[in-house]
Amino acid sequence: MHNPISTMPTEKITSPSLPPERRRLLQWMAQTALFSAAPAWAARSASPDNALWPQDSRVPGGVARLSLGPASARPLVTAAEAEVLVVGDMIEWTAIVGIPLATTPGEQSIGVKADGRLRTMSYTVRDKQYVEQRLKVSPKTVDLSAEDNARYEREAAHLKTVMATFTEPPPSGSLHMRVPVPGRRSSSFGLRRVFNGQSRNPHSGMDIASPTGTPVKAPLPGKVIDVGDYFFNGGTVWLDHGGGLLTMYCHLSQVDCKLGDQLQAGDAFCKVGATGRVTGPHLHWSVMLNRAMVDPALFI
Repeated sequence: MHNPISTMPTEKITSPSLPPERRRLLQWMAQTALFSAAPAWAARSASPDNALWPQDSRVPGGVARLSLGPASARPLVTAAEAEVLVVGDMIEWTAIVGIPLATTPGEQSIGVKADGRLRTMSYTVRDKQYVEQRLKVSPKTVDLSAEDNARYEREAAHLKTVMATFTEPPPSGSLHMRVPVPGRRSSSFGLRRVFNGQSRNPHSGMDIASPTGTPVKAPLPGKVIDVGDYFFNGGTVWLDHGGGLLTMYCHLSQVDCKLGDQLQAGDAFCKVGATGRVTGPHLHWSVMLNRAMVDPALFI
């Protein structure tokens, strides 16, 4: 339908002979008409940038995006005593809650402190059945020696302190991650493995098959907070992206960064390998929110 306001010549709107109030009104009407008449292709082309990352998936191992409403400053949010990532601004804040894989489906809650007031917010976690894989392997690959078990326990204690890292949340913006390395997804998050009848912890990351030496690139800006060689994980690097959002990279053949390095998205900082307990070269990539490992696929 023809809109006479949207096609009104600019010189008529800005004519000095018009009273200022009338001129401002016509200018506002023209702008409003132009925006409302934007073609459909423009809205379609903009839609990918408006997607929310990570995706909301309220299942064990997933992420809950919970609107907290307005507040004069960033609210303090906790889940099971761990501080939660909060993004947004004073008009609307959003809690990005990582849901542990061990969570029982049903009602869960977070604590919210905003503008001096404390409240509890509830949300529902639905069930999800992850794939189970049963394998027969050599007993020595399942049962650790006393020496290996002692090493594992020492490393686990150290990694617990790494996983508790919580720094200033990232500036408001997209948490859309780029895939850190090209390749085929060889194992997905949440896979439950049973070795020789013994159940093991579900797979806490995404495995991407790639040749040894393939550069691994940072999916978001971040700081290197741990570099090590671990019994199960082999060569490993942890990145801190702020607000309890951490990522881990395992089985590396080479580490090209050091503690404290600040990386930008796309920076290469290590290389794919087959170190630790593995059967072939690949990258194990984990994403953590409020100390809970969550599905990396929700960020890509």
